[in-house]
Amino acid sequence: YVGFFDSKAVVSTQSTGDPSEFATYLNEKIKVGGKTGNLGTNVIVQREGFKVNVLSDIPFSKRYLKYLTKKYLKKHNLRDWLRVVASNSTTYELRWFQINQDDDEAED
Repeated sequence: YVGFFDSKAVVSTQSTGDPSEFATYLNEKIKVGGKTGNLGTNVIVQREGFKVNVLSDIPFSKRYLKYLTKKYLKKHNLRDWLRVVASNSTTYELRWFQINQDDDEAED
């Protein structure tokens, strides 16, 4: 899940694979001042187990992190299986799509 606690975001990558790869992706793609890779001391991306923390001293959009997460899922062909959902006003989480096995019964 992706959660915001004052300018801190947490992304759980248990279902997306390697959290260090996702942290590296965020380091490369987050834009600060209109430039990618320009994190400096304003934005810090840390990895703790299966969680990736994004700490920011400047205003950081929750929507922007959702956008980058969706791009990462698309790049690794997981976008068809996982979706990014706001579980409350300050948190995103990754959920598997519900695929019904009862499609045959619905057609009868």
